[in-house]
Amino acid sequence: MTRSATVTRETAETTVEVSLTIDGDGESTVETGIGFFDHMLDSFAKHGLFDLDVTCDGDLHIDDHHTIEDVAITLGEAFDEALDDRTGIRRFADRKVPLDEAIGSVVVDVSGRPLFRFDGRFSQDQVGEFTSTMAAHFCRSLATNAGLTLHAGIEGENAHHEIEALFKALARVLDDATRPDERREGTPSTKGAL
Repeated sequence: MTRSATVTRETAETTVEVSLTIDGDGESTVETGIGFFDHMLDSFAKHGLFDLDVTCDGDLHIDDHHTIEDVAITLGEAFDEALDDRTGIRRFADRKVPLDEAIGSVVVDVSGRPLFRFDGRFSQDQVGEFTSTMAAHFCRSLATNAGLTLHAGIEGENAHHEIEALFKALARVLDDATRPDERREGTPSTKGAL
């Protein structure tokens, strides 16, 4: 079974298309108009071993918010669709990833119940055309639309490193939690459903 999905989202602010294969090779093609965001999504695909194609035509003449948020919403919907009923997955995972002085930490429950908590402050307000606090907002929008309980945090002295460590940790934790567990039959819940 191929766990993949293609999702589009069109609003007055953005037009987004995301194609995701969870069990991929880490290949990506990303065009959002925000160079650092493209770099983060490429890194996310590479370190999560997801095949990911993202295009976004957004209202960047206003700022980066709508583009980053709507890509996260669409990617979350693609994860949710690709995971289907989440049968046989490991469900829980946690990762800490360093990048020089920075550490990104992410804990996830692929529960179907969206919740997001974030701990930390970004050391600089901006990385290129990317507003640093949008990294946490990306995680929140992804968690809400993929049905994840997601706790994340950063430490460091350089926002580029902090954000990149966060995206890498997010990639690794989602790879871990969505992997099939060969010992498990059915849905990983005493309720019988996620």
